Amino acid sequence: MPVIHFYGPRMPKEKKEALVKEFAQAASRATGIPVEKMITLLHETEPENIGLGDDLLANRR
Repeated sequence: MPVIHFYGPRMPKEKKEALVKEFAQAASRATGIPVEKMITLLHETEPENIGLGDDLLANRR
């Protein structure tokens, strides 16, 4: 089963549902693998846990 990883900010459940649906459908179209076989993992990250260059993303806001 293909696994899709998405790293991004916290989102409401409705946005997560839409994102999972879009990713799974796009991957299915591109590969020909049934959408039911797609696994999507959403990794929610906070700005203080992300480095951009030599600084934390949280410091750039």
